[in-house]
Amino acid sequence: MRITFLGTGTSTGIPVIGCKCRTCLSTDRRDDRLRTSALWEVNGYNILIDVGPDFRTQMIRAHISRVDAILVTHQHYDHVGGLDDVRGLNYSMGQSINVFAEPNVAAAFKHNLSYIFAANKYPGVPEIGLYEIDANKPFSPCEGVMVTPIRVLHGKLPIVGFRINDWAYITDASYISDDSLELLKNLDVLVINALRYEEHMSHFSLPESLDIVAKVQPKRAYFTHIAHHLPPHGEVEPTLPSNVHLAYDGLIINE
Repeated sequence: MRITFLGTGTSTGIPVIGCKCRTCLSTDRRDDRLRTSALWEVNGYNILIDVGPDFRTQMIRAHISRVDAILVTHQHYDHVGGLDDVRGLNYSMGQSINVFAEPNVAAAFKHNLSYIFAANKYPGVPEIGLYEIDANKPFSPCEGVMVTPIRVLHGKLPIVGFRINDWAYITDASYISDDSLELLKNLDVLVINALRYEEHMSHFSLPESLDIVAKVQPKRAYFTHIAHHLPPHGEVEPTLPSNVHLAYDGLIINE
């Protein structure tokens, strides 16, 4: 397996428009963060997690010309705002792309992007197969690949993370139940959000994410969905346990 971090920033990205903080003014490329998304490569398939508003830039920057399935964690714009740009992959691949999401997320797509799912489509709209998933049941987005949804809470909103084999990806979580923590045991790699040092109503802080890592004890952990309130990457990384790292845009992890 392999994961490429396409974006590791929160909903504003870094730098934030108009901000003059140290992180936003940093010249370290690791502090330049697009909205959160990642690409899993497993069994020869490219599986995208979330399709935010920076999707087009991320695909071009990472030289990705094929996506076999898209898994969606939840319906907030910074995780779904690039769905229209899937049309570029439709053209290059010559086929539709399957998107997997919970029923409420699928309903939001149909409401907000109704032209994509209209009975009579105008030429050039994205070609998408929309499949509803059950957060309590594993599903297969590609032949031979099984994904286990992980129920977490984003504030009061139930959302999902995903586990494939011994790798798991969680973003935007602020609470993980004991049952879901059990699904995160025996991991080689855990990706989890860590917004900033201070507590937040709907996202784990970095100390809270470290607590989750201590509970589930993955071999390696990578923090994503990072805000500009966190000090620059070069200051934070050395303070973390040896098996825990800040992810950054363009980071690639191999099994």
